[in-house]
Amino acid sequence: MRSLASIVLGFESIVLALVTPVMISVANVRPAVAVPVCIGLAVLAIVAAGLLRFQVGYVLGSVVQVGAVGLGFVVSVMFVLGLAFAAFWVAAIVLGRRIEEAKRLGSAAHPSPKES
Repeated sequence: MRSLASIVLGFESIVLALVTPVMISVANVRPAVAVPVCIGLAVLAIVAAGLLRFQVGYVLGSVVQVGAVGLGFVVSVMFVLGLAFAAFWVAAIVLGRRIEEAKRLGSAAHPSPKES
């Protein structure tokens, strides 16, 4: 689960950093506002990816998802990108849990030679 979620946050941090010049040039947002908001969300995504071994990493990752969708009120394409990344985020968590459960069941059904 952690590896899938970190991949989503890693790619999302790149997109969030790249939306900064779009906000400045297309949406006419002042750089003093656009840079801290977008780069701040990108850094928060990276920090969240680093903290995924703890529950707080998933909470911060969810905050990043809300922020990315919220940017859609300024740059409308971020509604699409934010919702896409939010869907990837949920899928990473759900599929990651299923994969971990399957691994647990598989290792319980077939113990390694050292354990027998």
